[in-house]
Amino acid sequence: MADEEAGDTERMEVSTELPQTPQLLASWWEQQIDFYTTFLNYLAQVVPEIYFAEMDPDLEKQEESIQRSIFTPLEWYLFGEDPDICLEKLKHSGAFQLCGKVFKSGETTYSCRDCAIDPTCVLCMDCFQNSVHKNHRYKMHTSTGGGFCDCGDTEAWKTGPFCVSHEPGRAGTTKENLRCPLNEEVIAQARKIFPSVIKYIVEMTIWEEEKELPPELQKREKNDRYYCVLFNDEHHSYDHVIYSLQRALDCELSEAQLHTTAIDKEGRRAVKAGAFAACQEAKEDIKSHSENVSQHPLHVEVLHSEVMAHQKFALRLGSWMNKIMSYSSDFRQIFCQACLREEPGSENPCLISRLMLWDAKLYKGARKILHELIFSSFFMEMEYKKFFAMEFVKYYKQLQKDYISDDHDRSISITALSVQMFTVPTLARHLIEEQNVISVITETLLEVLPEYLDRNSKFNFQGYSQDKLGRVYAVICDLKYILISKPTVWTERLRMQFLEGFRSFLKILTCMQGMEEIRRQVGQHIEVDPDWEAAIAIQMQLKNILLMFQEWCACDEELLLVAYKECHKAVMRCSTGFKSSSKTVIQLCGHTLETKSYKVSEDLVSIHLPLSRTLAGLHVRLSRLGAVSRLHEFVPFEDFQVEVLVEYPLRCLVLVAQVVAEMWRRNGLSLISQVFYYQDVKCREEMYDKDIIMLQIGASLMDPNRFLLLVLQRYELADAFNKTISIKDQDLVKQYNTLIEEMLQVLIYIVGERYVPGVGNVTKEEVTMREIIHLLCIEPMPHSAIAKNLPENENNETGLENVINKVATFKKPGVSGHGVYELKDESLKDFNMYFYHYSKTQHSKAEHMQKKRRKQENKDEALPPPPPPEFCPAFSKAVNLLNCDIMMYILRTIFERAVDPDSNLWTEGMLQMAFHILALGLLEEKQQLQTSPEEEVTFDFYHKASRLGSSAMNAQNIQMLLEKLKGIPQLEGQKDMITWILQITHDKEKAERKRKAEAARLHRQKIMAQMSALQKNFIETHKLMYDSTSEMSGKEDSIMEEESTPAVSDYSRIALGPKRGPSITEKEVLTCILCQEEQEVKIENNSMVLSACVQKSTALTQHRGKPIELSGETMDPLFMDADLAYGTYTGSCGHVMHAVCWQKYFEAVQLSSQQRIHVDLFDLESGEYLCPLCKSLCNTVIPIIPLQHQKISSENTEPLAQLLTLERWIQTVLARITGYNMKHAKGENPAIPVLFDQGMGDSTLEFHSILSYGVQSSLNYSNSIKEMVLLFATTIYRIGLKVPPDETDPRIPMMTWSTCAFTIQAIENLLGDEGKPLFGALQNRQHNGLKALMQFAIAQRITCSQVLIQKHLIRLLSVVLPNLQSEATPCLLSIDLFHVLVGTVLAFPSLYWDDAVDLQPSPVSSSYNHLYLFHLITMAHMLQILLTIDTGLPLAEIQEESEEARSASSFLAEVSQYTSGCIGCGIPGWYLWVSLKNGIIPYLRCAALFFHYLLGVTPPEELFTNAAEGEYNALCSYLSLPTNLFLLFQKYWDTVRPLLQRWCTDPALLNCLKQKSTAVRYPRKRNSLIELPDDYSCLLNQASHFRCPRSADDERKHPVLCLFCGAILCSQNICCQEIVNGEEVGACIFHALHCGAGVCIFLKIRECRVVLVEGKARGCAYPAPYLDEYGETDPGLKRGNPLHLSRERYRKLHLVWQQHCIIEEIARSQETNQMLFGFNWQLL
Repeated sequence: MADEEAGDTERMEVSTELPQTPQLLASWWEQQIDFYTTFLNYLAQVVPEIYFAEMDPDLEKQEESIQRSIFTPLEWYLFGEDPDICLEKLKHSGAFQLCGKVFKSGETTYSCRDCAIDPTCVLCMDCFQNSVHKNHRYKMHTSTGGGFCDCGDTEAWKTGPFCVSHEPGRAGTTKENLRCPLNEEVIAQARKIFPSVIKYIVEMTIWEEEKELPPELQKREKNDRYYCVLFNDEHHSYDHVIYSLQRALDCELSEAQLHTTAIDKEGRRAVKAGAFAACQEAKEDIKSHSENVSQHPLHVEVLHSEVMAHQKFALRLGSWMNKIMSYSSDFRQIFCQACLREEPGSENPCLISRLMLWDAKLYKGARKILHELIFSSFFMEMEYKKFFAMEFVKYYKQLQKDYISDDHDRSISITALSVQMFTVPTLARHLIEEQNVISVITETLLEVLPEYLDRNSKFNFQGYSQDKLGRVYAVICDLKYILISKPTVWTERLRMQFLEGFRSFLKILTCMQGMEEIRRQVGQHIEVDPDWEAAIAIQMQLKNILLMFQEWCACDEELLLVAYKECHKAVMRCSTGFKSSSKTVIQLCGHTLETKSYKVSEDLVSIHLPLSRTLAGLHVRLSRLGAVSRLHEFVPFEDFQVEVLVEYPLRCLVLVAQVVAEMWRRNGLSLISQVFYYQDVKCREEMYDKDIIMLQIGASLMDPNRFLLLVLQRYELADAFNKTISIKDQDLVKQYNTLIEEMLQVLIYIVGERYVPGVGNVTKEEVTMREIIHLLCIEPMPHSAIAKNLPENENNETGLENVINKVATFKKPGVSGHGVYELKDESLKDFNMYFYHYSKTQHSKAEHMQKKRRKQENKDEALPPPPPPEFCPAFSKAVNLLNCDIMMYILRTIFERAVDPDSNLWTEGMLQMAFHILALGLLEEKQQLQTSPEEEVTFDFYHKASRLGSSAMNAQNIQMLLEKLKGIPQLEGQKDMITWILQITHDKEKAERKRKAEAARLHRQKIMAQMSALQKNFIETHKLMYDSTSEMSGKEDSIMEEESTPAVSDYSRIALGPKRGPSITEKEVLTCILCQEEQEVKIENNSMVLSACVQKSTALTQHRGKPIELSGETMDPLFMDADLAYGTYTGSCGHVMHAVCWQKYFEAVQLSSQQRIHVDLFDLESGEYLCPLCKSLCNTVIPIIPLQHQKISSENTEPLAQLLTLERWIQTVLARITGYNMKHAKGENPAIPVLFDQGMGDSTLEFHSILSYGVQSSLNYSNSIKEMVLLFATTIYRIGLKVPPDETDPRIPMMTWSTCAFTIQAIENLLGDEGKPLFGALQNRQHNGLKALMQFAIAQRITCSQVLIQKHLIRLLSVVLPNLQSEATPCLLSIDLFHVLVGTVLAFPSLYWDDAVDLQPSPVSSSYNHLYLFHLITMAHMLQILLTIDTGLPLAEIQEESEEARSASSFLAEVSQYTSGCIGCGIPGWYLWVSLKNGIIPYLRCAALFFHYLLGVTPPEELFTNAAEGEYNALCSYLSLPTNLFLLFQKYWDTVRPLLQRWCTDPALLNCLKQKSTAVRYPRKRNSLIELPDDYSCLLNQASHFRCPRSADDERKHPVLCLFCGAILCSQNICCQEIVNGEEVGACIFHALHCGAGVCIFLKIRECRVVLVEGKARGCAYPAPYLDEYGETDPGLKRGNPLHLSRERYRKLHLVWQQHCIIEEIARSQETNQMLFGFNWQLL
């Protein structure tokens, strides 16, 4: 270190010559002539000192010295006065009109579907919240980073371009102070400073020398300190880099992780400092280690420390420039001018271009800062944005090539800025006119794709690299951006340049026309499936661009004709092989056609024909403009060659037909996939649809007979229609039949599909409506499914919303599922069975649905075609296909074959199509006759059809043929259709044409009359129905009322005390779900068990997030805290098994899981398994033990009632306990607890007197039951305390009682929450679970050591009997008394146990024990409630004082004496009584559940119904309590007063009262999930302001919201991981351990997904409670529609939590989505 210190002192000496304060330094600079060299000289001295410690810099100190020694002087120099004052002035000098916020990756952006010019126009969160668009149809998206907020850009929005903050006319920004007060001197200074600063930034950023600096920065003797610097790349994963660093640098894991995180974020990081040789060695090491794991070595360089320092500072200076420019437009303009100025006499381009060209070589951190500089300067000033765009286009090719060979993401490449320029309409127009940007982009494409060209210069993407092609798509996207808004005004120059670009684009299409040709495999199967994805992907990328080019061309008639001519030429150039090759002649019905010899099934064929399809698109647009008549001026008729144009699309359709006929089976999956996409909605507009149009063009321009001959020839069916043909080979028959069906279908499409504007007279809306109608004919669909099945235009719109409500009605969703649209009845008439966008399955489904519907309505099942719209003039001749000779010949052949019993060349489907064609012809003729006079109509379909064919010899009458067909059994389904056709032809025969119209009118009238009659009829019948139903319901109501009148009070419905009712025990015979055998449940039989799941729970906590003891080693679970922070819940799915069967099943599960490779769904170590029947997750079983029947004989109870008072009972109990103590103390004389000092220490009360009130012998359980009891008890202990199992631990019984009490409380809370009755609404599984649990708890005591139970009992009793001096008795207010009640009642029989005999209390004595224990604890609970009463009184009306209120006041007065004034007396009695009643009801309800399941006494009727009024009285009678609870105290006053005194004077209790805030109040508040905002964008807003508490950077975070407590956490990020028991866990899992005892519900805010987690390694996704207006969720915000909270869904989620079903949901979800390598939940 010594030499370094010496260096430091030298440094200080050098710098002393410079002025010391910023002010002086600035004035010293002022005196120098050349600012640039002065500035550099100064930096040369200061920068290396500041950035000396690169490895672990003190960032704050570094920042401070930069400010002090560089930035403040620069600012003084710029402003000439104190910079703080100036900047403050500038800040208030007027708002920007542009927002200009640059998006980070993961931020939410908003676009408006109503107002945005195109989908790339977006707003940031703040501008959106303050704009008019908040109430429009907006979309939400997650930014990939690098975008820019368009608020304030008038070219981006149709309306509302400004939000409130950027409004130009805002108050305080009047015209005169809008120009900021920058005086001339400041501007002059800026002109001096900025160029130097920029030059330094650029020079240092693109500096290549690793060891040397530029000469002007080498001002001091060079030190020999170097850094080994590691750079980021996309080839290596985190783990690779960490591994390589650990090996090469021999460092700790944590250090390697730190380096790696920094490299990933910044793009580079120094990982070693030292002499050159040492760093060089480290570099080689890292490279060699990284080559072990991946083909590419890591990118490492050795940099001199001063080079590193200056490069780092250059970026810091960039951020400073950003800040300065944000203050004034003048600064920005000076900056831009300096960047664009080319150096005189230098070869180099201007500075900004040098930066752009260097971009691909820079690392991440540098790119980000430089892009921000461009955003905050050029993009904020419109005219300079234009200059920047021109520079960008100038170097476009080079930039794109660099990007394609770079490996960084698009979002941090300079090329990503294209969207900011190309989508601005005026700028795009300028770039086309001045720089012909379309040609530039298309040429770039041609230059980056040549490696994929084959010998014939067609593309062939075999063996392509996905990453590289993905980068090429970016270039294609730029083309889309340039074309996205059509020009409204065309200048001559624009027209010229656009056509130039179009020609250049046709070159690309030429390379695609006919690419990747294939030949049919015959004989053996293809060996390797060729790559087909790339070609289809490019086709998808080009789909919208092709449409946009066609739209641009169609803006203007001249332009369109020239473009058509160019495109036609290109198609012809690609079809040169046509004229030369050999010809084939085909003859049929006296027509002949000579055509090229070609067979799809033998020769090469390609599915890619973008040129032909573009030409078809242009032709349709010509037809729309009505300019087809001028076409011959541009393309002479003799050159048009329509047969050549039709040829290729026809081959393509034939290929599809042959694939359907399974002739191409041996060509593998790739062809099937291509055919799928060819017809799929993503591609069909520019593939399949255009091929059909091209055939329609052919049909309208060629002679119909010749056209049909060509079709027959290409479908290879000319032979199949020969008269004499007979084929025996069944496969061949099937093949021919399929081909004929496919051909007929295409003919139907050619004549019938007219829903394309330009082909038929239709509008875009009508087209969309027809698509929707046909989708909904298949089945009702949700909005997103309809949208997915409609093609999107360049603005990603489908036009769905404008028309959907005309044809469909929306049905809202329930608690699950989604909303769907159902077709309106009036739209059904437009259903066309042969709709050309149906896939095969959709076609049959739709046909089935429509026939079924017609059947239900008792109509015939005919589905004739709907009348089609008219063809446009250019296409009108296509209908002649219908009535030409060859069509008639085809139809006749088909019909005759069907009638011929020997023929097998027909199918039902084929005939169905033939009927459809007949129907089309008849409809067409009918329509033509309706629109024009009879003489003009030449379409004589009926005339020809009735003779069927031209040759008169065998002219069979069509009616006869059809009548014959009706008789064929296979055609049963077509009967109605035949009848329909006959009907129409019949009408024709009968009436002259003139009377037709009249008849139709009458027919309509008749139908209307019929309908109204039907309607009346319906209403009449309905009325009767309606009346009768109302009578019925009236009757039922009255019956109900009679039943529910309360029966006369009967004693059998009391659970406690001498009047206890009988236990209802019926013989229980259960069936095991595994072996299906039945068995009666008895205590001596082998055990049967219920599958169950024990889990920790915080569902009832009053203190969320209370610190939890992670290990339960030291916990004492005897008493439950009053806040119920953590309980143990036992739930069962209610399925029964034999214990033996279950054990076998569990062992089998264990075995099979050892043999499986995938991640286990459950943790076998901790006994988990899935219930064999319902697949719920279970981790234990509850033994099923029958209820012991106990009857109290009334003759014993009378005398006992006199004798056994509460006082006497307490003494007896104390005596018994004392006796035990004496026994255990072996002769020592223990202190006898004295309760009453009034000489009542009656010697008669001694050790055995407790037995005198009635005993019986203890129960004897079978071993099997005992074994299961022990197993279950140990599980509760293990899970509840999170400790290893230990069967001897004294805490096992405590945990048993605790889970009994907590489970009851949870179920009671749930019933109360849902407003359900206590007993009437229990689910079966809850009922069985509670029953088994209580009986298990009784048995569990018997299988334990009784001495242990006694010890626990004494501690429990000491809470209510303070005389029992027990160690560590808690304060009355800090414990939950229901837990004490359950514990004491279950443990009490242990007092009857003795070494000699094993006894237990008889029914009578236990009834008293229960009664007195319950009364004592109830009184203690009343005290609890009154002591913690909320004294912030609601000002209710004073009610009249009731008896209860009076006793309440007097009781409180008594208590306040004991508490020495800690509790006020001024509270009115009625308020006390109301509070007490509300506070005690949950406790009484729990007690009722407990005693019912313990004793089996039927509760009163009111507890089964939902009667809130009767509930309290019923509870009191069931539990033997007076309804005025204070009477308890009066009844036992003498006995209780001393107890009260002892309770109230407890110092701990008084202490609690003093800190009133911490005490739990009763009734406890019900937990619910946090309140969520109605509008989802509010949540996104919250998330956007979220900052990770642990990391300073503002990189993308995954904010996650805990729905239990509302905390926002930083998920899936290394910065917030915690270590738990030596394992790393993510922030959410760590939070869940504390907030929900390991179980929690989170909402991932940026993705709108709910996540349920449990433990460390399990979780699942769950539908979020936010729905869009169509009733659908939107996980991942893919669709981005506005979302609103669905209360029902959120309530359902709340119930999943409160019913303790989260674990079950997770197990179910994992069971259904088994993955080999699932998501790593641990790091969530």
